[in-house]
Amino acid sequence: MSSDQTLYFLIPGDIDTRTGGYRYDKRIIEGLRALGREVQLISLEGNFPTPDANDLVRAQACLENLPDGALTLIDALAGSVMPEQLASQADRLRLISLVHHPLALETGISATTARELEQTEAAALAQVQRIITTSHSTALSLQDYAVADDTVVTVCPGTDLAPLATGSDRQVFQLLCVATLTPRKGHSVLLEALAELSELPWELVCAGSQDRDPATARALQEQTRTLALQDPVRFAGEVDEQTLQHLYHEADLFVLASFHEGYGMVLDEAIARGLPIVASNAGAMASTVPHGAGLLCQAGDAGELAAALRRFMEEADTRHSLQTAARLARSRLRSWQQAAEEFNEALQW
Repeated sequence: MSSDQTLYFLIPGDIDTRTGGYRYDKRIIEGLRALGREVQLISLEGNFPTPDANDLVRAQACLENLPDGALTLIDALAGSVMPEQLASQADRLRLISLVHHPLALETGISATTARELEQTEAAALAQVQRIITTSHSTALSLQDYAVADDTVVTVCPGTDLAPLATGSDRQVFQLLCVATLTPRKGHSVLLEALAELSELPWELVCAGSQDRDPATARALQEQTRTLALQDPVRFAGEVDEQTLQHLYHEADLFVLASFHEGYGMVLDEAIARGLPIVASNAGAMASTVPHGAGLLCQAGDAGELAAALRRFMEEADTRHSLQTAARLARSRLRSWQQAAEEFNEALQW
C-alpha cells in the first residue's frame, strides 16, 4: 500500500460548472489544499451520468494510470455509472465515492431508468472502501443500497459570510430562485403556484442555466406565457458571481420548489444573507432550512406552495418572524474551513 497521501479527485467535466455539486467539490479541494494536502484534480471526459462506451474506456484508462494504492475519490455523478471500471481497480486503489444524491432519485426519469440506475449505483458503491455524502438525508437514502453504515461519512457543505440583503425598495416583493432549469428543481410547480397570486405585488427572478436541459427551459418559457406571467417572471440564465450577489442583495424572499435536494447549498446561501425561505420539504431541504426561518411545503403541491407564498406577502407578522429567524441563523452557519477539516478527517482510515 502506498504511503502517498495525495488525493486523486476525479470529477466529470469542468470543475467550474455552476451547480451546487461542482461548487462543493471545488471548495473542498481548495480547503484541503489550504490544509496542506496535495490534491490532483482529474477531469473525466464524456457525457456523465449517461456515458457511452468511449467515455467509459477513457475513464478506465484514467484509473489505470493512477499509482498503486492511490487515494482515489470519484464524484458519484461519474462513479455511480461505472461499476465495472471501479471493480477492475478495487484491489489496487483506495476508492472513495462522493455522493451528493442518488442518481435514481432524479426527477423526470422513468421508473425503469430509476431501477436500472439504482442497480448500477449499488454495484458501484459495493466497490469502494468509503462513501462521503453531503447530507445526512443522502446518507440515510443509501440504506436502500445495502452499504455498510461504517463506510459512510457525512460532510455537509460550508457557507461564505455575506452581507445582509437589503430587500427591494419598492412596494413589490422580490422573489429569487437560484437553480438550474431542470425538472428536479420544480420551476413548473413554482410558476403554477404564482399564477394563483396574480393580484399580489411580486416579481420573480430565476437565476440558473438554461443550457443543461434546453427542453425544460423551453417548456418553462411556454408555461410562463400560458399563465400570463411574462411581466413578473424573468429567467436570467446562468449569471456571474457579481450579478448573483446583486440578486441576493435585492431579494425579499428565497424560493425553491425542488422535488429532491441532496443538500441545497443555495438555502444556506440565502440564510447567509438573512433571507427567509419558502421551499419544498423534499430530500435534505427540511433539515437544511433553519427552524423558523422558512415555510416548507410538500414537494409538487402548487396549492400548498401558493398558500405559503401568500402568507409571506400578506401577513406582516409571519414575514417579520421569518426574517428574524433567518438573521439569527446566520451566526450558526458552518464555514468551508470546517467542512474541509471534516472532509480531511474522513480521508483518514
